[in-house]
Amino acid sequence: MNIRVLVVDDEPLARLGITTRLSAYSDMLVVGECSSGEEARAKILQVSPDLIFVDVEMPGISGLDLLRELPREQARCIVFLTAHEEYALDAFNVEALDYLLKPIDDARFGACIERARRTLALHRQEANFERLYGLLTFAGKEDNRNLIRRFPVRRGNEFTFLQAGDVDWIEGLGDYAGLHVGDRTHLVREPLTLLEARLDPTQFVRIHRSTIVQVERIARVDPSSNRDAVLTLRDGRRLRVSRTYRSRLDELLHSP
Repeated sequence: MNIRVLVVDDEPLARLGITTRLSAYSDMLVVGECSSGEEARAKILQVSPDLIFVDVEMPGISGLDLLRELPREQARCIVFLTAHEEYALDAFNVEALDYLLKPIDDARFGACIERARRTLALHRQEANFERLYGLLTFAGKEDNRNLIRRFPVRRGNEFTFLQAGDVDWIEGLGDYAGLHVGDRTHLVREPLTLLEARLDPTQFVRIHRSTIVQVERIARVDPSSNRDAVLTLRDGRRLRVSRTYRSRLDELLHSP
């Protein structure tokens, strides 16, 4: 698959040096050249490059400023070009993929290209997984709701399916959720609140802002002195029940 490349440098010879080196790689497709940060900002929106080589020091908008302005999805693969080694730290502080010192060494350039290939392959793999996750987690329309029947769980470069009924409890981990199955934990990239809305409410119940449990796994619930409670699962794990969610838990446990 071709990698779309944009080259940004205020020096024409510097741009020529990059494009000439890129011509040796069959998968590198130069989709544009820019002589300033302002020009690059507009060009990026037009051509959507996968990889950007950009000079750190340019009149007006510098390379560092340009990267800071870009949305995260457009700034994942930036290589800085600089004649000054002290800019290397700045490059990594803004999460650049790499930096190349001028004059550019051919071997170092080749290593940079390989790093870009690996990074972009990973990003594409992640994007494909996200699309599959969205397609495969739904059980279909049931009572006008999209309910999760199974989770595609990633294992290295592959994924397997985990049935929702096999999950003991779910832990909120920021933008991720941890699916606990026995002594194993599987991560899915979805905040707990969004995940809760797509779980069967007769099968799963939220007991804390960071915890959802499967009702069938609950062994007992013991009240505590502060109006919270302690829930014990069948495997002996104890989880805190916040009083905010206590009423819904009681309703499920006492329903026929």
